[in-house]
Amino acid sequence: MYNNIPLTVKRSIELLGLMAVAAVMVIGKDIIMPILMAFFISIMLLPTYRFLKRKKVPETLAIILPILLVALFVALIVWFFSNQIGILVKDFPQIKENVSQHISSLSDWISRITHYDDKQQKAFIQDKSDDLMNMGTSLAGGAAVTLSGIFVFIGLLPIYIYLMLFYKDILLRFIFMWFKADDHPKVKEAIYETESIIKSYLVGLLIQVTYMTVLLGGILMLIGIKHALLIGVVFAILNLIPYVGALIGNLIGVLLTLASSQELWPVITVLGVIAFVQFLDNNILMPRIVGSKVKINALFAILGVFIGGSIAGVSGMFLALPIVAVMKIIFDRTDSFKQWGVLLGDERPAKSPMTFPAFRKKKTVTVKSGTEND
Repeated sequence: MYNNIPLTVKRSIELLGLMAVAAVMVIGKDIIMPILMAFFISIMLLPTYRFLKRKKVPETLAIILPILLVALFVALIVWFFSNQIGILVKDFPQIKENVSQHISSLSDWISRITHYDDKQQKAFIQDKSDDLMNMGTSLAGGAAVTLSGIFVFIGLLPIYIYLMLFYKDILLRFIFMWFKADDHPKVKEAIYETESIIKSYLVGLLIQVTYMTVLLGGILMLIGIKHALLIGVVFAILNLIPYVGALIGNLIGVLLTLASSQELWPVITVLGVIAFVQFLDNNILMPRIVGSKVKINALFAILGVFIGGSIAGVSGMFLALPIVAVMKIIFDRTDSFKQWGVLLGDERPAKSPMTFPAFRKKKTVTVKSGTEND
């Protein structure tokens, strides 16, 4: 029936459908995001669940044990950060002195290159401090709501994960019943590929966090940078958010280093080590771990991160790439929506579709090398 609809109507339906999905995500983000997060985590736990089932472990226990492992991992992260925050609190008098010295040096530099004297700068800082205090007061009530929302989010995750693993066969049957029997082989292929991509992506991210923490934290510790391990862990975790997280991680690393030292050379050292570790990660380590399975072009990867962040905050930014990857798998296997898969992917045609009509059709195209001239 859909194939008999005029092309303009089809495109209108597709765009309206995308708008409706976006509206549902915005309105129901508090319900949808925990479900999506649980879906991705449950897929990552499937190999452990299947291994326990093969060992004749009761199904309920085979589901609960992997969930407990995830809970233990999260508890270790929380313990680490609470321990590091305790160290920062102990160093607060020294940090305060270091920050005062950096502000004084910055003030002297501003006085030399501008007409603003110390009094004007202090008045400006005081005004901005008052603004921040007022803003903090106004956000205090919202912080409690946000914190309660986080606890609800975390509390719902294990329940959703358990139920998804327990009822996975019902969910799979529901998916197959949406399609004609002739299309079931394609549906099965899409399900297997979705599982493979999500597992490789999420497991790859866990491996990435581990080696980036060891590399970055270890190198900074050998150099003698204070709070080296904290900088390594914070940067490694923030780096999970594509593109944006690395920038925030650099900023936090610089701020921690400035607060812990009265000199500038540690800041330059931290930035240099972060750049070196990122180069290894982007060009050598991560491509070998994740491979080329998540083939999303950089433009829509960045757009996905920002759209996900605007809809659901940090969790939306983290889930943006796997969600876009799953959408691409579905689009590539649906003739009516194949053009959307082409739009999201990074398979550049060898020649311009403006001059070669063959590259305007919905079929596999010869891929252009990234180093080849347009």
